[in-house]
Parts: sequence; structure tokens; C-alpha cells
Amino acid sequence: MKILIKNKDINEALKKVSNLGFVPTMGSLHKGHEYLIKQSQKRCKQTLVSIFVNPTQFNNKKDYLSYPKNLKKDLNILKKLKVNFVYIPNKKDIYSFKRKKKIILKKENKVLCAKSRKGHFEGVIDIMDRLTNIIKPNKIFMGEKDYQQLLLVKKFIEKKYEIKIVPCKTVRNKNKLALSSRNQLLDKRDLIKAGKIAKDLFHFKIFLRNKKKTKSLLQKKKELLKKKFDIKIDYLEIRKKNNLKSSSTIRNSKIFIAYFINKVRLIDNF
Repeated sequence: MKILIKNKDINEALKKVSNLGFVPTMGSLHKGHEYLIKQSQKRCKQTLVSIFVNPTQFNNKKDYLSYPKNLKKDLNILKKLKVNFVYIPNKKDIYSFKRKKKIILKKENKVLCAKSRKGHFEGVIDIMDRLTNIIKPNKIFMGEKDYQQLLLVKKFIEKKYEIKIVPCKTVRNKNKLALSSRNQLLDKRDLIKAGKIAKDLFHFKIFLRNKKKTKSLLQKKKELLKKKFDIKIDYLEIRKKNNLKSSSTIRNSKIFIAYFINKVRLIDNF
């Protein structure tokens, strides 16, 4: 496993590499990341994992500073998985140039997290563009847990580069909670609560299958979840899978939720 720090290290290490799979991460690796890596190893000759906590996608400085980090543990995980390359860039190398054209989300994309986290996805798309330009992979593996992020990045990157974004299923624990680095910020009781919320919404999705109008049912479910679990809900919406437009039926759609447990913001989709 080669650890690459500077951009010149990347150029030297990858100049003869073909069919490269890329798994972008912000570290604090878990089984979800491991699944992405294994998918890359199945489909590509070699795999590169990046670890970089990108400051520009955080619209809250406290959130950025509190984001969980454990580089030693991450490197041990990657070594066991027999990853070929690990890219741990510094901020100066990543942001060595200013963009000629500012990334601006279209009005129709300013929904869900883009509505409540101003500048977040502009930061995500920017960093993915920069990393893609530096690494030049053949395929990029991203999880469906961050579904809105996946769609926006896929649209931007595949339009600009001859690169395939490969969507990978959400990995969950035994309680149905989607794995996330942010889960480390929750205590045992709150993790159990988050799992119960996930199970509740899986059942709710089944309930909605034969319902044609879901707006009032969704509002009732939102109020019930708030009371039952004592949580603050940012959004609970049903949107189409392919373009995230608002939907009145669960058919070809997903339930999207963002909520807070003790100031920790969690997102999921079902």
C-alpha cells in the first residue's frame, strides 16, 4: 500500500496505472467505506482511496472541527483491505488554483440538503472535480446513503470527464441504521434510537405502496416521529429517484429525511 501526500507523488505513482478505481472519503472509515472499496477491487485492477476532510463543504465551522478523525485506524483498515494507494492531500495542494467558473446549483437542485445547507454541494462538487482532475480514475465509487450528493456529483463529473460514477448500495447495521462517520458522535442510546427511526421509515414506505396521495400522510408521520423520538426534523419528503423532483407517490421515488439527535445531523433515504 503506497501512501501519497503530494500531487507529484500521485503523478509518479499512477503514470502506468490503467483501470483505476477511486473511493473518495473524509476518513473515519466504517463498513460502508469497506463495501465501496471491495466494489472497486472487483471492477478495477487497482484502487485508490483518498482521505481529506474538505472544509468548503461545511457550512458550519463547529461541524467541520468536530468531524470525527482517526487516521491511524483508517490506515490499518486500508492496509488489511489491501488497497493499492491512499491519497492524503494537504489543503494547499488541493486548492492550489482558483476556479475559472464558479459552481452554482440550479434552482431545481436547491432541495433537501441543498436547501438547508447553503454552499454544501457547491463545495462537494468542487472537491470532487479537483480530486478527479488530480487522480484521473476510470471509475469513482460512491454510496447511495448520500443520494442527493451522488446524483449531483454524477451529473457534473460524467458530463466533464470520460469517467463512470458507480452507485453502491447503502450499508446498514443490524438495527437498519445507515452507517455514517457521524454515528461516532452518538452515544449507545442515541444509536438505538436512530435505528428505530430507520425501521419506522422502512415500515412507512411499505404502508405507502398502495397510497396515491401521500402529502397529508407524510405530515402526520413527521409529527409522530418528532413526538415519539424527541427529535428535530429538518425535512421528511418523498422525491423521485432520477431527478429528486417532488412526488405524490412512493412509486419510482424515495423517502428522504434529515434530522437531529442531540445536535448531530443525520440523513437517510428509503
